[in-house]
Amino acid sequence: MKKWMLTCVCALAFTGSVLAETLPLPPPVKEGGMPLMQALNERHVSRQFNPVKKMDMQTLSNLLWAAFGENRPDGRRTAPTARNAQDTLIYVALPEGVFLYNAQENTLEEISKEDIRAKTGKQSEMLASAPVVLIYVSDYNKLDFAEGEKKLFYSALHTGSIYQNVDLFAASEGLNTVMLGMVNYEELPQLLKLSDHQKVLIVQPVGYKP
Repeated sequence: MKKWMLTCVCALAFTGSVLAETLPLPPPVKEGGMPLMQALNERHVSRQFNPVKKMDMQTLSNLLWAAFGENRPDGRRTAPTARNAQDTLIYVALPEGVFLYNAQENTLEEISKEDIRAKTGKQSEMLASAPVVLIYVSDYNKLDFAEGEKKLFYSALHTGSIYQNVDLFAASEGLNTVMLGMVNYEELPQLLKLSDHQKVLIVQPVGYKP
């Protein structure tokens, strides 16, 4: 009996060690930063990143909140979506693995422990040098008010608004970023474990200047 109980405890411990993790993010800092007009003046794109400097959790939390976090008690977000569809999912590729941003809980939900940054697009060397690669995915089930190509129109419109939020945050914080259209559309759905109704749109590496 004791041997059986020990075996069960060991099995549970092992199982727990391989379960997906949920990482809490620190509360985003919603004050300060660069004045809007100055951020617009500083806004630019760059494909160069410091390959050894990781992004700290506070900056990552602020970045994701600026991108598409909740900014009102009713759950509405920092970027607009038609009919408040909130169809855009932000996957976060880090050296430690890939995670899904949960804006409601302000957490990162682990998808896998694989570092997929270099696999997110065709410019693999550049992507691998960025500490964070954001992958924008639209859940077409949340766009049930649109038909056919209109789904792509709305999903692209929503993603563009989020991308610009990240662009302005990067300008304010002195970070480099760029939107990439040369995306690995073939492999990413499998790497992110997407459903058929979820569509990868673009990727956006973010990091520190060299």
